[in-house]
Amino acid sequence: MPVDDFETACAWYRIFVGRAPDATPAADEAVWRLVGTGWISVVVDAARAGSAILTLAVDDLERHVGFLAMSGIAPDGIETVPGVVRRATIVDPAGNTITLTQSLA
Repeated sequence: MPVDDFETACAWYRIFVGRAPDATPAADEAVWRLVGTGWISVVVDAARAGSAILTLAVDDLERHVGFLAMSGIAPDGIETVPGVVRRATIVDPAGNTITLTQSLA
């Protein structure tokens, strides 16, 4: 996730993921391991800040959105595509878009 303000982004992603980063490979990069080989990398890249789009599949959308809302991060709402998916979109402080999805199939 390219950001222009590393400290603000890291603080936000600590809340979003629910913990400190798993690694900080460089002074301007932090990474969180979500599952298996799935990672979120936050890196200073002012030219591309706000241009990333990330989709994360979750098992319980309500639980994830509720946790985030209690922590001060809330989507505008939850959208349902009947018979396909429920999704909630969140924008990080740099303007990157993260969509949480739960399959209905």
